[in-house]
Amino acid sequence: MTLAELCLRASAKYHKRLAFELFRDRKTCRPVSYGLLGIRAGQIASILKQLGIGAGDRVLLLSENRPEWPLAYFGIALAGAVSVPVLPGFAAEQIRHICKHAGVSAICVSRALETKIKGIEPNVPLIFVDDIHDTTTGNATADAIDGQFPQRTADDLASIVYTSGTQGNSKGVMLSHRNLIYCAQASRALMPIYPRDRLLSVLPLAHTYECSLGLLTALMNGAKISYLDRPPSPSVLIPAAQALRPTCMVTVPLLIEKIYRQEIAPALKKNPLYRCALTRPLALQAAGRKLNSALGGSIRFFGLGGAPLSAEVEDFLRSSRFPYAPGYGLTETAPLVAGTAPYCFPRRSAGSILRGLALRITKEGEIQVRGPNVMMGYYNDEEKTREAFTPDGWLHTGDLGCIDRQGRLYIQGRLKALILGPSGENIYPEEIEGLLSASNLVEDALVYPGEKGELVALVHISESARAAAQSTAQAVVNALEELRQWANKKLANFSRLSRIEVRDEPFEKTPTLKIKRYLYGNTIN
Repeated sequence: MTLAELCLRASAKYHKRLAFELFRDRKTCRPVSYGLLGIRAGQIASILKQLGIGAGDRVLLLSENRPEWPLAYFGIALAGAVSVPVLPGFAAEQIRHICKHAGVSAICVSRALETKIKGIEPNVPLIFVDDIHDTTTGNATADAIDGQFPQRTADDLASIVYTSGTQGNSKGVMLSHRNLIYCAQASRALMPIYPRDRLLSVLPLAHTYECSLGLLTALMNGAKISYLDRPPSPSVLIPAAQALRPTCMVTVPLLIEKIYRQEIAPALKKNPLYRCALTRPLALQAAGRKLNSALGGSIRFFGLGGAPLSAEVEDFLRSSRFPYAPGYGLTETAPLVAGTAPYCFPRRSAGSILRGLALRITKEGEIQVRGPNVMMGYYNDEEKTREAFTPDGWLHTGDLGCIDRQGRLYIQGRLKALILGPSGENIYPEEIEGLLSASNLVEDALVYPGEKGELVALVHISESARAAAQSTAQAVVNALEELRQWANKKLANFSRLSRIEVRDEPFEKTPTLKIKRYLYGNTIN
């Protein structure tokens, strides 16, 4: 199946059901039915056809999350063209580079982001996604659209996704229709979706994680997706979730960690039942119900991926019986490699390998994969494509991990972030960073080797600690030293920290909220 076929099948099968809506000013607006999905996507495809854009041509898609984003995405697919989705947070210079590198023939853009493409390519036509709702439907039907445009196959290029990773060097990941459809279909074994389900989309749709698991999987099953009109901070997400009552969400750990630390942990630790070992399970279960209630009270699947989950928060989620489910993947695998349903996995696991996918662990501990979700390569970059694969055809993930006897995967860190200890020991900085970030004192942490090989932690302290520092700076210094000593007691001798340094500005992060390690100090590149 191709993306165009998925769009038309869903439009025909679920035509009376609501597909998308926008949540703005505490109410929903801009509804799009499944029937209208096929019609609007067909209209965009017709516009592209009139502009002379057809099979294999690249079309940039730059928009914030909104119902018009998937309409444009599937319109590009129906036209036989290749979508180049771009994250709204990319700088104008990055977008200029992508336009040139991908050789785009048209740009679908929201008016709010038009300034980012001003003067980039004056001869490239613009299609404003805001205006999609203003076009007339006429007598068009999804069935009538089929056959009007170039027929593509599952192995044709569907999308080029430009990464913004922890190690820099943005590359255009080429994903075929088969890559994307396989991943969405395979995820249904982990995350069963039904027409009655309500999904709340909080990650950028230009990121493959949200696009595959939050969009394609939902459309395959006729579910409804709600989009937020602004970034999903806890103050924005919680009122929206309580109004929309989502049943399924996929997001990154940082979001649930913030909700836990701001909304749940303070009250939990004051609860008398929590202080007693015998009654602590009762307090945790009550806190779990409070968390689910804060998210609307109907959550049955809460997917987490893109970065490690704090051990403290995972312990709470497990003890409170909250239906979270971890997963692992990367853009180059469209993106899922491993995952699980809620309650079916041991602590710190990323779940089991997707059916139909092969995975192996090298002597160095690197995870390598092969299967129908693995990318076609990097666009216009044969050298990096060669480097991405082993001579026998396995994809280098660059991640370190291990597998237990039941076939469940555990992620230990990034190969390029790995630090060698004084006697050749493997030191995983992400594990130390997770330990530090569990403290209320620390917002983010990054561990790297100093000039003499000593381990140094660079931390951005939390807002509450920063407020206290204005009057008691020495108290924060003392607290950080206490944190260092506490962490060192939990670490092996060769992994212990020599010192903790404070960074005033927040770390620059990827779309999945991982620190861009290559930007800071002596971190391993």
